[in-house]
Amino acid sequence: MPCRHDVPQNLMFGKWKYEKPDGSPVFIAFRSSTKKSVQYDDVPEYKDRLNLSENYTLSISNARISDEKRFVCMLVTEDNVYEAPVVIKVFKQPSKPEIVSKAQFLETEQLKKLGDCISKDSYPDGNITWYRNGKVLQPLEGEVVIIFTKQMDPVTQLYTMTSSLEYKTTKADIQAPFTCSVTYHGPSGQKTVHSEQTVFDIYYPTEQVTIQVLPPKNAIKEGDNITLKCLGNGNPPPEEFLFYLPGQPEGIRSSNTYMLADVRRNATGDYKCSLIDQKSMIASTTITIFCFTDLDLSLNPSGEVTKQIGDTLPVSCTVSASRNATVVWMKDNIRLRSSPSFSSLHYQDAGNYVCETALQEVEGLKKRESLTLIVEGKPQIKMTKKTDPSGLSKTIICHVEGFPKPAIQWTITGSGSVINQASICLFCYILYLPNTEESPYINGRYYSKIIISPEENVTLTCTAENQLEKTVNSLNVSAISIPEHDEADEISDENREKVNDQAKLIVGIVVGLLLAALVAGVVYWLYMKKSKTASKHVNKDLGNMEENKKLEENNHKTEA
Repeated sequence: MPCRHDVPQNLMFGKWKYEKPDGSPVFIAFRSSTKKSVQYDDVPEYKDRLNLSENYTLSISNARISDEKRFVCMLVTEDNVYEAPVVIKVFKQPSKPEIVSKAQFLETEQLKKLGDCISKDSYPDGNITWYRNGKVLQPLEGEVVIIFTKQMDPVTQLYTMTSSLEYKTTKADIQAPFTCSVTYHGPSGQKTVHSEQTVFDIYYPTEQVTIQVLPPKNAIKEGDNITLKCLGNGNPPPEEFLFYLPGQPEGIRSSNTYMLADVRRNATGDYKCSLIDQKSMIASTTITIFCFTDLDLSLNPSGEVTKQIGDTLPVSCTVSASRNATVVWMKDNIRLRSSPSFSSLHYQDAGNYVCETALQEVEGLKKRESLTLIVEGKPQIKMTKKTDPSGLSKTIICHVEGFPKPAIQWTITGSGSVINQASICLFCYILYLPNTEESPYINGRYYSKIIISPEENVTLTCTAENQLEKTVNSLNVSAISIPEHDEADEISDENREKVNDQAKLIVGIVVGLLLAALVAGVVYWLYMKKSKTASKHVNKDLGNMEENKKLEENNHKTEA
């Protein structure tokens, strides 16, 4: 607090005092202008809290509410006393308001205490305001009751404000936030502090019940377990209900669920539920039970069927259903685009076929039949040979087709030795030891390959044998010093298709050229025919001219 008076030149000393409520003074500080000494009076409430500077500014530390007084600065000269009063106001910001003693729940259409809003340690005191959804709540008889109280601590002289709210709740208050605020005065004016939001659980009676079937399905089939669930839209929801089964007028008391196990077709009908104390508030649903007789499937042939390669096998899957049914074909767990048809069986046709049908409206109501097709065939052999570009070895390949998988054996004429994956010919008249290699067995086909370097002409024999038959084929191989014609390898199905496509293209081109040549021939023939006719006419005219000439000559001769 600065001394609000100019310091006179002939100042002797300065003093500070405050005035009691009755106007009597209490001196608290003294400072001499000559000795520059400071003295503080023995006032308990200001002990060790005062400081008087050289310009007679008085500082009070650790401010208290009791410091709110009228202080006077006194400057004393030899012939005068100057006084400058200062009125001190003390402020204390209250704590953030808090909603306490909250109601655990509110019930609609009932006036009930919501809670207390408390703000502590304020000076001076403040006011508390309640809000719902950000809007101020005003007292309204029978609906909003607000009671405000304040208390002052006799020691600290700080105020605690409390506001109690009673509120009549409606369903519109569900999830509505309630807050309160405290408004107080500070050095710079009026300020407001808000509490945290609070949302209350609103209790309201059930106005409607609903019934559900669990698990939710489009349709239910015989043997299923189903659960009826009844729900009320009140809060808290009802815990018990009455369940009414088809043909039973008396309800069955249960919790909000009732289970039906292993239902039969005769369980089809209307199912209902209601509140225990309000039987008129009822909900119903219709349940239809489907049975497996609503769906039938016949596959012909079925089970395990063994056929020979090239055979014809008609397959039919007949479905009988009471409603719309789907039919799906699968081969080895892969869905087919259409039903299988076998006019001439191939090895790749073998596999496990499944025909499955299902009712579109009934989840899980399906039937399936399977066909395991085995395609057998006697071993067929084709042998090819190729000379290495270096001329140092020759590769002989034995292509085998058949099912069950034929076993392949190699024999070189003259040695009597067998070459296969498990053995190596050690007594053949060859430069290098032979090496055999087998390809994977796919769609009834595979090959065995051997690389040799014969110094003399030899004959290689490939033997393929399965449970049906034994087949033998031989191939003459010249010495590596003798050049010979290489035979083409066995082409794969994919390459065979490409070759067939190329052959079809070539045939088409040839046919086109033949047609063009035929047209050209016909045109040429017509042209030549017209040319011959014209020549006859010319020759005839020329003949007539020659005959006339001869007649004239004869006439001349006669006259002579």
